[in-house]
Amino acid sequence: MHLTGNTILITGGTSGIGRALAEAFHDLGNRVVIAGRRQNLLDDIIAARPGMRGIALDVTEPSCIDAFATRIREEVPDLNVLINNAGISRAEDIAGDDTDLAVPRAIVQTNILGVLHLTASLLPILKRQPSATIVTTSSGLAFVPQTGYPTYCASKAFLHSWLQSLRMQLAGTAIEVLELAPPYVQTELLGPGQASDPHAMPLAGYIAEVMQILETKSTPQGEILVERVKALRHAERTGTYEEAFALLNGPNSH
Repeated sequence: MHLTGNTILITGGTSGIGRALAEAFHDLGNRVVIAGRRQNLLDDIIAARPGMRGIALDVTEPSCIDAFATRIREEVPDLNVLINNAGISRAEDIAGDDTDLAVPRAIVQTNILGVLHLTASLLPILKRQPSATIVTTSSGLAFVPQTGYPTYCASKAFLHSWLQSLRMQLAGTAIEVLELAPPYVQTELLGPGQASDPHAMPLAGYIAEVMQILETKSTPQGEILVERVKALRHAERTGTYEEAFALLNGPNSH
């Protein structure tokens, strides 16, 4: 992926990693479109960023995705980078007597089905470009789960597997498929406290390292891995899975 000269669409672009990536790419002179559920928040962000566009999108609604994709095809025909970043995380007690299935349904709808639907809808545009890139945000928790967030972790593991298949099926095209697997980063994904948690990686530092990886094209197996996430990503290969699992979930979590 080239860092300049792109037309980039970023879902979940109104906060956290999505917004920070949008701002970083915009600073490099790329044409950036951010998507999120709240138009007023999109408007506030792009007001401070001349040239950036914001288009409302609810990835949990298939009809909304269809309408959004039609608008992108008409208004952004030179789109060559899709960054699937929209996602939600919720704690779950799946061993309890009153499991709320609305929670896993919402996670699957947002983190999995929304990604699949939007990617399929925009593939025809991406295939028309001389070169294109699909980046999808997974998580270090795709490889070693934090058991308090079972469906979230599983949804990211799904994306990791799905991206491998997508990469292989698009191998004969000009579309590059990348997986962005963050560690625990100072965002509000899990709630307001995460953004100031000293145990989390500072967001600015994470984005800077990601951009450096993209600049140097250091993406073995199509994965964008900062140093801090490699212990989770390679835990099984290095024989440290049980240690990593216990670190995330407590020493008695076997």
